[in-house]
Amino acid sequence: MKKIISGLMALVLTAVLAVPARAESLAVEAGACLLMEKTTGQVLYALNEHQQLEPASVTKIMTVLLVMEAIDSGALHYEDMVTASAYACSMGGSQIWLKENEQMSVEDMLKAVCVVSANDCSVALAEHVAGSADAFVAKMNQRAGELGMNDTNFLNPTGLPAQGHVTSAYDIALMSRELILNHPDIRRFTTIWMDSLRDGASVLNNTNKLIRFYQGATGLKTGSTDGALYCLSATAERDGMELIAVVLKSPTSTQRFESAKTLLNYGFAAYALAEARPPEALDPIPVELGDAPFVTPMLEGDATILAAKEKVNAMEVTVELEETLSAPVEAGQQVGRMIVSSGGEVLTELPLVAEKTVARLTYWQILEHCLKVAFMGG
Repeated sequence: MKKIISGLMALVLTAVLAVPARAESLAVEAGACLLMEKTTGQVLYALNEHQQLEPASVTKIMTVLLVMEAIDSGALHYEDMVTASAYACSMGGSQIWLKENEQMSVEDMLKAVCVVSANDCSVALAEHVAGSADAFVAKMNQRAGELGMNDTNFLNPTGLPAQGHVTSAYDIALMSRELILNHPDIRRFTTIWMDSLRDGASVLNNTNKLIRFYQGATGLKTGSTDGALYCLSATAERDGMELIAVVLKSPTSTQRFESAKTLLNYGFAAYALAEARPPEALDPIPVELGDAPFVTPMLEGDATILAAKEKVNAMEVTVELEETLSAPVEAGQQVGRMIVSSGGEVLTELPLVAEKTVARLTYWQILEHCLKVAFMGG
């Protein structure tokens, strides 16, 4: 027997609901695109999302991710000085014109990569982190594998043209999400519109025009080459929800930004985040023959749900709990479930688990308990 509790869901507009990835056709001028929500990782819209394409400088999201992971682990520090090698200075393309043996802090080089897509700084950072550009590329591909980026093969840390250097809109969204979800300090750099280096001698203007012209823009990275055409991973946050819009192989720079805005506008207009909560406090569940009389049920993991806005305000929660349990009960053992629905449609089910372990009484403990009951009863 299960105890059932129902009620309207307490909403905090901030587990994953299965949202159609192509609910409608959007006017996106691109060879491939994808829209993802950050917290849940849910795909909201996609077109040719697994097609392997050249990413150009959007590659640098992985370069920046590895640098941020090194910083956050303590292996690297913003104030560390990086010495530019002859190889790093030879990159060409977008750069800040590093001179061989010129030294610059990790922070300034990271700023140059994020704001003006500096190839020379990307390679200098790669060499500093891994010892060589090749060793860093090996780390890039290893990390891509760990993130499930199965469409990706990196050959350099810059995105400069190289035969076989490919990824997909889906994979770019995965690494973008990893960066902004777990390394939020990167916003200090990706939200810069204008800045300078070398005591003002080098002016930086962000290649991502959305930073200035799109409400809530938080990043992330542009890219363009003759083969890749115009690419972008754009991130923006409104009302506590951050979205990732990836656009690959767009015909012009203007079209890539307009396409990203179309994706982001669609996501913000159509979806919202909600935190699922039980309709009332959950009562402890009695435990038979346990060294504690009750165990408290609790939600396991994150209870954030992404839903179409029209469903959010009509959400209901049903809680099903075991009426009693028999010891032993392990911490984390499922003891019920919370069902979130809207208009009769089940959106998601979340497990309710035991908060702590309750061991089974031993024979002697049971005997002692019986004697106490008999004695007190007499």
